[in-house]
Amino acid sequence: MRNITFSSIVLLGFFAKINVYGQSENPANRYDDVYKQYLDATCPIEEDGIKHFVYFARDRKLIRNHPFLKVQRFVGAQIMYAWDQIEPEKGRYDFSIIQEDYEYLRSQGKKLFIQLQDATFDPDYVCLPEYLLTEEFEGGTAPQYNDSGVVEGWVAKRWNPHVQYQFAMLLKALGENFDGKVEGINLQESSVGVSSRVDTSFTPERYTEGLKINMLALKKAFPESTTMQYANFMPGEWLPWEDNGYLRSIYQYGQEIGVGLGGPDLMVQRKGQLNHTLAMMHEYDYSVPLGIAIQDGNYIGITGADQDYNEHIDNSQKEHENIVPLLHAFAKDFLHVSYMFWVYQEPYFSEDVISCFGND
Repeated sequence: MRNITFSSIVLLGFFAKINVYGQSENPANRYDDVYKQYLDATCPIEEDGIKHFVYFARDRKLIRNHPFLKVQRFVGAQIMYAWDQIEPEKGRYDFSIIQEDYEYLRSQGKKLFIQLQDATFDPDYVCLPEYLLTEEFEGGTAPQYNDSGVVEGWVAKRWNPHVQYQFAMLLKALGENFDGKVEGINLQESSVGVSSRVDTSFTPERYTEGLKINMLALKKAFPESTTMQYANFMPGEWLPWEDNGYLRSIYQYGQEIGVGLGGPDLMVQRKGQLNHTLAMMHEYDYSVPLGIAIQDGNYIGITGADQDYNEHIDNSQKEHENIVPLLHAFAKDFLHVSYMFWVYQEPYFSEDVISCFGND
Protein backbone atom coordinates (compact mmCIF):
# COMPACT_ATOMS: atom_id res chain seq x y z
CA MET A 1 0.00 0.00 0.00
CA ARG A 2 3.05 2.32 -0.08
CA ASN A 3 3.06 2.76 -3.86
CA ILE A 4 1.19 6.06 -3.95
CA THR A 5 2.87 8.72 -6.05
CA PHE A 6 2.92 12.41 -5.24
CA SER A 7 -0.34 13.36 -6.92
CA SER A 8 -3.60 15.15 -6.33
CA ILE A 9 -5.52 12.04 -5.24
CA VAL A 10 -4.79 12.55 -1.56
CA LEU A 11 -8.27 11.85 -0.27
CA LEU A 12 -8.57 8.70 -2.34
CA GLY A 13 -5.41 7.47 -0.66
CA PHE A 14 -6.83 8.33 2.75
CA PHE A 15 -9.94 6.27 2.26
CA ALA A 16 -8.10 3.38 0.64
CA LYS A 17 -6.06 3.05 3.82
CA ILE A 18 -9.14 3.35 5.98
CA ASN A 19 -10.42 0.15 4.41
CA VAL A 20 -7.09 -1.63 4.90
CA TYR A 21 -6.76 -0.79 8.58
CA GLY A 22 -10.43 -1.14 9.45
CA GLN A 23 -10.86 2.36 10.83
CA SER A 24 -13.96 4.51 10.74
CA GLU A 25 -14.58 6.84 7.82
CA ASN A 26 -12.53 9.54 9.46
CA PRO A 27 -9.15 9.88 7.76
CA ALA A 28 -7.66 11.37 10.92
CA ASN A 29 -8.11 7.95 12.56
CA ARG A 30 -6.76 5.80 9.76
CA TYR A 31 -3.52 4.82 11.50
CA ASP A 32 -4.74 4.75 15.10
CA ASP A 33 -4.41 0.99 15.54
CA VAL A 34 -1.41 0.26 13.32
CA TYR A 35 0.94 0.04 16.31
CA LYS A 36 -1.01 -2.97 17.56
CA GLN A 37 0.50 -5.04 14.75
CA TYR A 38 3.87 -4.70 16.47
CA LEU A 39 2.94 -5.34 20.10
CA ASP A 40 4.46 -8.80 19.95
CA ALA A 41 7.89 -7.51 18.89
CA THR A 42 10.63 -8.68 21.23
CA CYS A 43 14.32 -8.31 22.01
CA PRO A 44 16.98 -8.90 20.92
CA ILE A 45 16.51 -6.85 17.75
CA GLU A 46 17.86 -8.72 14.76
CA GLU A 47 20.04 -7.22 12.04
CA ASP A 48 17.78 -5.07 9.91
CA GLY A 49 19.79 -2.93 7.48
CA ILE A 50 18.89 0.24 9.41
CA LYS A 51 21.78 2.46 10.51
CA HIS A 52 21.33 3.11 14.22
CA PHE A 53 22.80 6.25 15.80
CA VAL A 54 22.68 7.56 19.37
CA TYR A 55 21.43 11.13 19.68
CA PHE A 56 23.28 13.30 22.21
CA ALA A 57 21.74 16.69 21.37
CA ARG A 58 24.35 19.28 22.45
CA ASP A 59 25.75 17.07 25.22
CA ARG A 60 28.71 16.23 23.01
CA LYS A 61 31.14 15.53 25.86
CA LEU A 62 29.04 12.56 26.93
CA ILE A 63 30.15 10.53 23.92
CA ARG A 64 33.49 9.85 25.56
CA ASN A 65 33.56 6.39 27.11
CA HIS A 66 29.81 6.14 26.70
CA PRO A 67 28.43 2.57 26.80
CA PHE A 68 27.11 2.86 23.23
CA LEU A 69 30.71 2.72 21.97
CA LYS A 70 30.84 -0.96 22.94
CA VAL A 71 27.70 -1.87 21.03
CA GLN A 72 28.55 -2.93 17.49
CA ARG A 73 25.05 -2.25 16.16
CA PHE A 74 25.38 1.48 16.81
CA VAL A 75 27.02 3.09 13.82
CA GLY A 76 27.81 6.32 15.61
CA ALA A 77 26.59 9.46 17.34
CA GLN A 78 24.30 12.24 16.19
CA ILE A 79 25.38 15.53 17.77
CA MET A 80 23.78 18.96 17.49
CA TYR A 81 25.94 22.01 16.82
CA ALA A 82 24.46 25.49 17.14
CA TRP A 83 25.05 28.13 14.49
CA ASP A 84 26.63 30.55 16.96
CA GLN A 85 29.06 27.86 18.13
CA ILE A 86 30.62 27.38 14.72
CA GLU A 87 30.40 30.88 13.21
CA PRO A 88 31.49 33.22 16.00
CA GLU A 89 31.88 36.12 13.57
CA LYS A 90 30.50 36.79 10.10
CA GLY A 91 32.35 34.59 7.62
CA ARG A 92 34.75 33.23 10.25
CA TYR A 93 34.06 29.60 10.95
CA ASP A 94 35.35 27.49 13.79
CA PHE A 95 34.68 23.80 13.33
CA SER A 96 37.12 22.64 15.98
CA ILE A 97 34.50 20.99 18.19
CA ILE A 98 33.07 19.09 15.22
CA GLN A 99 36.55 17.98 14.19
CA GLU A 100 37.29 16.87 17.74
CA ASP A 101 34.13 14.76 17.91
CA TYR A 102 34.71 13.35 14.45
CA GLU A 103 38.24 12.25 15.33
CA TYR A 104 37.23 10.74 18.66
CA LEU A 105 34.37 8.75 17.16
CA ARG A 106 36.59 7.59 14.32
CA SER A 107 39.16 6.37 16.84
CA GLN A 108 36.39 4.27 18.38
CA GLY A 109 35.25 2.85 15.05
CA LYS A 110 32.15 5.06 15.01
CA LYS A 111 30.78 7.77 12.71
CA LEU A 112 29.47 11.28 13.24
CA PHE A 113 26.05 12.53 12.10
CA ILE A 114 25.76 16.32 12.39
CA GLN A 115 22.55 18.08 13.34
CA LEU A 116 22.76 21.80 12.58
CA GLN A 117 20.87 23.99 15.05
CA ASP A 118 19.24 27.24 13.95
CA ALA A 119 16.28 27.09 16.35
CA THR A 120 15.86 26.66 20.08
CA PHE A 121 13.13 25.64 22.47
CA ASP A 122 14.58 27.76 25.25
CA PRO A 123 13.28 31.35 25.64
CA ASP A 124 16.65 32.39 27.10
CA TYR A 125 18.81 31.10 24.25
CA VAL A 126 19.12 32.47 20.73
CA CYS A 127 21.52 30.20 18.87
CA LEU A 128 22.49 32.62 16.08
CA PRO A 129 25.68 34.65 15.68
CA GLU A 130 25.31 38.22 16.90
CA TYR A 131 25.86 39.72 13.44
CA LEU A 132 22.58 38.21 12.30
CA LEU A 133 20.64 39.95 15.05
CA THR A 134 20.78 43.29 13.23
CA GLU A 135 18.64 45.41 10.91
CA GLU A 136 20.52 44.07 7.88
CA PHE A 137 18.87 40.70 8.56
CA GLU A 138 15.61 42.08 9.97
CA GLY A 139 16.70 40.90 13.39
CA GLY A 140 17.71 37.49 12.06
CA THR A 141 15.42 35.56 14.39
CA ALA A 142 11.81 35.37 15.54
CA PRO A 143 10.31 34.21 18.84
CA GLN A 144 8.47 30.91 18.91
CA TYR A 145 5.20 30.75 20.86
CA ASN A 146 3.53 27.67 22.27
CA ASP A 147 -0.22 27.03 22.21
CA SER A 148 -0.63 29.06 25.38
CA GLY A 149 0.91 32.15 23.79
CA VAL A 150 4.11 31.93 25.80
CA VAL A 151 7.54 32.36 24.19
CA GLU A 152 9.23 28.95 24.19
CA GLY A 153 12.25 29.60 22.00
CA TRP A 154 13.69 31.26 18.91
CA VAL A 155 14.14 30.35 15.26
CA ALA A 156 16.30 31.81 12.51
CA LYS A 157 14.27 33.68 9.88
CA ARG A 158 14.44 30.82 7.44
CA TRP A 159 12.15 32.81 5.14
CA ASN A 160 14.54 35.79 4.89
CA PRO A 161 16.78 35.75 1.75
CA HIS A 162 19.73 37.37 3.56
CA VAL A 163 19.59 34.82 6.38
CA GLN A 164 19.27 32.05 3.80
CA TYR A 165 22.44 33.26 2.08
CA GLN A 166 24.47 33.24 5.29
CA PHE A 167 23.12 29.80 6.10
CA ALA A 168 24.16 28.57 2.66
CA MET A 169 27.67 29.99 3.20
CA LEU A 170 27.87 28.13 6.50
CA LEU A 171 26.76 24.91 4.83
CA LYS A 172 29.30 25.40 2.05
CA ALA A 173 32.12 25.80 4.55
CA LEU A 174 30.93 22.76 6.51
CA GLY A 175 30.80 20.70 3.33
CA GLU A 176 34.31 21.69 2.33
CA ASN A 177 35.56 20.34 5.64
CA PHE A 178 33.33 17.34 6.30
CA ASP A 179 31.53 16.09 3.18
CA GLY A 180 32.35 12.44 2.62
CA LYS A 181 33.90 12.21 6.10
CA VAL A 182 30.83 12.36 8.32
CA GLU A 183 27.97 9.93 7.86
CA GLY A 184 25.48 12.71 7.36
CA ILE A 185 24.02 16.06 8.32
CA ASN A 186 20.44 17.04 9.03
CA LEU A 187 18.60 20.34 9.39
CA GLN A 188 16.32 20.83 12.37
CA GLU A 189 12.59 20.18 12.36
CA SER A 190 10.22 22.23 10.22
CA SER A 191 7.77 22.85 13.07
CA VAL A 192 7.91 26.45 14.31
CA GLY A 193 5.69 28.53 16.55
CA VAL A 194 5.70 31.57 14.25
CA SER A 195 2.94 33.37 12.36
CA SER A 196 2.44 36.65 10.52
CA ARG A 197 1.15 38.10 13.79
CA VAL A 198 4.59 37.52 15.27
CA ASP A 199 6.56 38.62 12.21
CA THR A 200 4.93 40.55 9.36
CA SER A 201 7.53 39.24 6.88
CA PHE A 202 6.42 35.66 7.58
CA THR A 203 3.92 33.68 5.54
CA PRO A 204 3.53 29.89 5.35
CA GLU A 205 4.35 30.07 1.63
CA ARG A 206 7.57 32.03 2.19
CA TYR A 207 8.51 29.66 4.98
CA THR A 208 7.96 26.61 2.79
CA GLU A 209 10.08 28.06 0.00
CA GLY A 210 12.74 29.05 2.51
CA LEU A 211 13.05 25.46 3.71
CA LYS A 212 13.46 24.31 0.12
CA ILE A 213 16.19 26.88 -0.50
CA ASN A 214 18.05 25.64 2.57
CA MET A 215 17.58 22.02 1.50
CA LEU A 216 19.10 22.71 -1.91
CA ALA A 217 22.04 24.54 -0.32
CA LEU A 218 22.53 21.54 1.97
CA LYS A 219 22.61 19.11 -0.94
CA LYS A 220 25.05 21.25 -2.92
CA ALA A 221 27.36 21.49 0.09
CA PHE A 222 27.22 17.76 0.90
CA PRO A 223 26.98 15.77 -2.35
CA GLU A 224 28.54 12.65 -0.77
CA SER A 225 27.40 12.42 2.87
CA THR A 226 23.76 11.73 3.68
CA THR A 227 21.68 14.89 3.85
CA MET A 228 18.34 15.12 5.65
CA GLN A 229 15.62 17.65 6.45
CA TYR A 230 13.55 16.98 9.54
CA ALA A 231 9.99 17.75 8.41
CA ASN A 232 7.25 17.13 10.95
CA PHE A 233 4.72 19.99 11.06
CA MET A 234 4.29 23.11 8.97
CA PRO A 235 2.71 26.43 9.97
CA GLY A 236 -0.53 27.19 8.17
CA GLU A 237 -1.93 23.67 7.96
CA TRP A 238 -2.99 20.70 10.08
CA LEU A 239 -3.34 17.33 8.39
CA PRO A 240 -5.44 15.68 7.22
CA TRP A 241 -8.23 18.27 7.27
CA GLU A 242 -6.30 21.47 6.61
CA ASP A 243 -3.92 20.37 3.88
CA ASN A 244 -2.37 23.23 1.93
CA GLY A 245 0.36 21.02 0.55
CA TYR A 246 3.19 22.59 2.56
CA LEU A 247 4.51 19.48 4.33
CA ARG A 248 3.74 17.30 1.34
CA SER A 249 5.77 19.59 -0.92
CA ILE A 250 8.79 19.39 1.40
CA TYR A 251 8.76 15.61 1.14
CA GLN A 252 8.31 15.78 -2.61
CA TYR A 253 11.14 18.28 -2.99
CA GLY A 254 13.51 16.20 -0.91
CA GLN A 255 12.81 13.23 -3.14
CA GLU A 256 13.39 15.36 -6.24
CA ILE A 257 16.77 16.81 -5.21
CA GLY A 258 18.13 13.87 -3.25
CA VAL A 259 17.78 15.17 0.30
CA GLY A 260 16.63 12.61 2.84
CA LEU A 261 13.62 13.21 5.07
CA GLY A 262 12.94 12.57 8.69
CA GLY A 263 11.57 13.91 11.91
CA PRO A 264 11.72 13.87 15.69
CA ASP A 265 9.45 11.96 18.05
CA LEU A 266 8.47 8.42 17.09
CA MET A 267 4.99 8.56 18.61
CA VAL A 268 3.06 5.57 17.34
CA GLN A 269 -0.22 6.34 19.13
CA ARG A 270 -0.50 10.10 18.73
CA LYS A 271 -2.60 11.54 15.90
CA GLY A 272 -0.38 14.56 15.36
CA GLN A 273 2.67 12.51 14.43
CA LEU A 274 0.64 9.76 12.75
CA ASN A 275 -1.03 12.24 10.38
CA HIS A 276 2.10 14.24 9.61
CA THR A 277 5.65 12.85 9.73
CA LEU A 278 4.68 9.19 9.91
CA ALA A 279 2.01 9.46 7.22
CA MET A 280 4.40 11.25 4.86
CA MET A 281 6.93 8.45 5.29
CA HIS A 282 4.47 5.61 4.97
CA GLU A 283 2.31 6.77 2.07
CA TYR A 284 4.97 7.25 -0.61
CA ASP A 285 7.94 5.45 -2.11
CA TYR A 286 11.31 7.12 -1.71
CA SER A 287 14.76 6.63 -3.14
CA VAL A 288 16.20 9.07 -0.59
CA PRO A 289 16.90 7.86 2.95
CA LEU A 290 14.28 8.29 5.65
CA GLY A 291 15.14 8.78 9.30
CA ILE A 292 13.19 8.85 12.54
CA ALA A 293 14.39 10.15 15.90
CA ILE A 294 13.40 8.72 19.26
CA GLN A 295 13.76 11.74 21.54
CA ASP A 296 13.23 12.63 25.18
CA GLY A 297 10.05 11.13 26.54
CA ASN A 298 9.42 8.85 23.56
CA TYR A 299 10.53 5.78 25.49
CA ILE A 300 7.38 6.14 27.61
CA GLY A 301 5.10 7.58 24.91
CA ILE A 302 5.41 11.34 25.47
CA THR A 303 7.44 14.19 23.98
CA GLY A 304 9.59 16.93 25.42
CA ALA A 305 7.13 19.45 23.97
CA ASP A 306 4.21 18.17 26.05
CA GLN A 307 2.93 20.79 28.46
CA ASP A 308 2.98 18.30 31.34
CA TYR A 309 6.42 16.89 30.53
CA ASN A 310 8.79 17.00 33.49
CA GLU A 311 12.22 15.66 32.71
CA HIS A 312 13.16 15.11 36.35
CA ILE A 313 10.02 13.11 37.09
CA ASP A 314 10.42 11.26 33.81
CA ASN A 315 14.02 10.30 34.53
CA SER A 316 13.07 8.94 37.96
CA GLN A 317 10.26 6.76 36.68
CA LYS A 318 11.27 3.25 37.70
CA GLU A 319 8.47 1.08 36.39
CA HIS A 320 7.78 1.24 32.69
CA GLU A 321 7.25 -1.06 29.76
CA ASN A 322 10.11 -1.50 27.34
CA ILE A 323 8.62 -0.33 24.02
CA VAL A 324 11.91 -0.26 22.12
CA PRO A 325 11.03 -3.46 20.19
CA LEU A 326 7.66 -1.95 19.19
CA LEU A 327 9.25 1.34 18.11
CA HIS A 328 11.85 -0.48 16.05
CA ALA A 329 9.35 -2.79 14.36
CA PHE A 330 7.03 0.12 13.54
CA ALA A 331 9.89 2.16 12.05
CA LYS A 332 11.22 -0.77 10.06
CA ASP A 333 8.01 -2.22 8.62
CA PHE A 334 5.60 0.72 8.53
CA LEU A 335 7.97 3.60 7.81
CA HIS A 336 10.77 1.76 5.98
CA VAL A 337 13.44 4.00 7.46
CA SER A 338 17.14 3.90 6.71
CA TYR A 339 18.20 5.63 9.93
CA MET A 340 17.07 5.58 13.55
CA PHE A 341 18.40 8.08 16.08
CA TRP A 342 18.00 6.84 19.67
CA VAL A 343 18.30 9.53 22.35
CA TYR A 344 20.71 8.68 25.16
CA GLN A 345 18.09 9.57 27.84
CA GLU A 346 18.46 7.52 30.99
CA PRO A 347 17.44 5.19 32.47
CA TYR A 348 15.78 4.10 29.25
CA PHE A 349 18.85 3.95 27.06
CA SER A 350 20.78 1.66 29.38
CA GLU A 351 17.83 -0.41 30.54
CA ASP A 352 15.83 -0.70 27.33
CA VAL A 353 17.85 0.22 24.23
CA ILE A 354 21.16 -1.44 25.04
CA SER A 355 19.39 -4.51 26.34
CA CYS A 356 17.68 -4.86 22.97
CA PHE A 357 20.75 -4.22 20.82
CA GLY A 358 23.16 -6.15 23.02
CA ASN A 359 26.69 -5.61 24.19
CA ASP A 360 29.61 -7.05 22.26
